[in-house]
Amino acid sequence: MKRTTLIAATLVLAAGAAIAQQAAEAPKLPLGFFVTSVGLGKGADLGGLAGADAHCQKLAAAVGAGNRTWRAYLSTQAADGQPAVNARDRIGKGPWANAKGAIIANDVAHLHGDTVELGQLGSNLHRTTALTEKGDPIKGVGETPNQHDIITGSKPDGRAYADAADHTCKNYTSSGEGSVQLGHSDRTNRGATGGNVSWNSTHGSRGCSQDALIATGGAGYFYCFATN
Repeated sequence: MKRTTLIAATLVLAAGAAIAQQAAEAPKLPLGFFVTSVGLGKGADLGGLAGADAHCQKLAAAVGAGNRTWRAYLSTQAADGQPAVNARDRIGKGPWANAKGAIIANDVAHLHGDTVELGQLGSNLHRTTALTEKGDPIKGVGETPNQHDIITGSKPDGRAYADAADHTCKNYTSSGEGSVQLGHSDRTNRGATGGNVSWNSTHGSRGCSQDALIATGGAGYFYCFATN
C-alpha cells in the first residue's frame, strides 16, 4: 500500500512539474498594444486617422512588430458627409498583449466592459500595463511631468460622440481651437473630474495645440492596437 501511494505521489509531482514547465515554455503573445512613446508634435492634429495609423505602424516597425497591421484607437465624428467611426471597430478582435507579454484584454467586449460581469471584471489596462512600444511606462499622477492624458475622441464604450460639440479636434486635423476627449492611461485621477478613472474617456482637453494638451496633463500620445 505504501509503495502504491509513493508511486501515485511521484506521478502527481511529475505531472505538476510537466504542467509548470509547459507554462514556463509557452510563448508569450506578440506585441499587440501600446501607448505611443512620442506624439506627432502638433497637438491633436494627427493627420486624421490615416496619419495616426501611420504613426502606429512606424513605431511598431521600429521595435520589430511592423509585420502586423496597426490602428490608432480613435473615434471620429460625422462631418462633411462622412459617417462617424468608432474606435472599438478599428482595432481587431484581440487578444492584445503589451511589450512585456501581459494581456491587456481578451477581446473588444472585455476591453470595454460590455456586460455587467465584464464591467466588474475590468480590463487589464492600467498604470503598470499601459506601456509604450518599447516597454516603458507612461508617467502618471504623482510623476513629473504627468502625461497620462491619452487621445481617444471616444465615449467609455469606445464609440464616437453624436452631439454637436467637438470631441476630436476636428477629427484630428486641428491644433487650434476645439477639444479632444482623453482617457487616463494610469486609471488614476486627482478628483478634478469627479473621480472618473476611465482609460479611454475621462475628460476633454483644454484645446488642440501641443501646449494645450501638455497643460491638461498629456503629451499628444494615443493607443495603438494590432488588428491581426
